[in-house]
Amino acid sequence: MNLLEQILKERHSDIAVARKNMPIEKLRKAATKRKHRSLVEQLRSGCSPRIVAEVKKASPSAGIIRRNYEPAATAKIYEQGGACGISVLTEPRHFLGSVEHMATVRKNVSLPILRKDFICDAYQICETAAYGGDVVLLIVAALDKALLRSLYEEALRYGLDTIVEAHTKKELTLALDMENAIVGINSRNLATLKCDLSVVQQLAASIPANRLCIAESGIKTHTDVVKLDKLGYDGLLVGEALLRENNPAAKIRELTGRDSDTL
Repeated sequence: MNLLEQILKERHSDIAVARKNMPIEKLRKAATKRKHRSLVEQLRSGCSPRIVAEVKKASPSAGIIRRNYEPAATAKIYEQGGACGISVLTEPRHFLGSVEHMATVRKNVSLPILRKDFICDAYQICETAAYGGDVVLLIVAALDKALLRSLYEEALRYGLDTIVEAHTKKELTLALDMENAIVGINSRNLATLKCDLSVVQQLAASIPANRLCIAESGIKTHTDVVKLDKLGYDGLLVGEALLRENNPAAKIRELTGRDSDTL
């Protein structure tokens, strides 16, 4: 069993517990009160490059990234630095996240919030809306074709934006079938954790010019950002490179070239 398979097995177990602790009927009531912030609109407006900035305490590849983890405070700094959206890790075992982190971030920023997790059940879609999320990530490698379509349509019913993530040409073909989804290209292989930026560079040519798309993982420098922006990516998902900085807002400005020292 590789890591992705292990995490999915764990998430199914976690969902079973969550259903008992928080019935979906209660989540649905909370979801109706959500005010939507559109990542689609953010990616279509303003000047590029656009950064979706991620908050997470840990990851399987990096271990503990930020020991003094304050997701809301960090998200506010990202917003001040010019991020176009906030990604919040909610997977609890390997990334040490929770839906409560997402709810806390929602209370402190006005940007769209992406729930970054291993979504594998419709319960999580409703949960995302109930806790203030605006976007869900659907990972092609984690879902069969029928479940991918079902979860995508469920997200639309709740008024959520979707990012459908691919790592290979075959996965990209499936992602493009989700007509209104933002296409995400992840340079990290989730089964092996190997990160290779050439993946997002190579697959860029296979994404239609009219599709919104973002590049994910391994983006560390202004040079990386310029290269991917020129390839047509509408947004760039950046986490670890920001979280390891004492001044994440300055790092966003550096990456985008809006810092006075970079211009």
